[in-house]
Amino acid sequence: MPPLSNVFAFQGGCHCGQLRVTFSTALVPASITPRACDCSFCQKHGATYVSDPAGQLSVIMQSSDALRRYQQGSNTAEFLLCDRCGVLVAVVFEHNARRYGAVNARSLEGPTGFGSAIPASPQSLAPAEKVARWSQLWIPDVELVMSGT
Repeated sequence: MPPLSNVFAFQGGCHCGQLRVTFSTALVPASITPRACDCSFCQKHGATYVSDPAGQLSVIMQSSDALRRYQQGSNTAEFLLCDRCGVLVAVVFEHNARRYGAVNARSLEGPTGFGSAIPASPQSLAPAEKVARWSQLWIPDVELVMSGT
């Protein structure tokens, strides 16, 4: 992926360090409003998601077995969790040979400067409506990579 200019770069990951995330955006952090999904899975994880269709997201795994994937509801999206500590770092879905995703803002380090979370209710949408919405809102071409260390 080509680097973004005027970038705000965020780092984060799971609790034990097996998964790391990098999220880059040209959006001013205060203009980013995390979305708090109202499904029971996201609520139980306390997840709030941020994305930028012009941004970049990478999930870096320390080992091949570090990543656990979980699907629920319509099985349209795949939640990415640490296999050891259970932290939910991101959500992805694949469409037209591209992987789209949103990062769990609560897995990012330090103060982000994001706005207050607002409720989102994807469970009220049909699977095709979810794909259409997420294709517009989420980060395209999410990278899942193995760490070199």
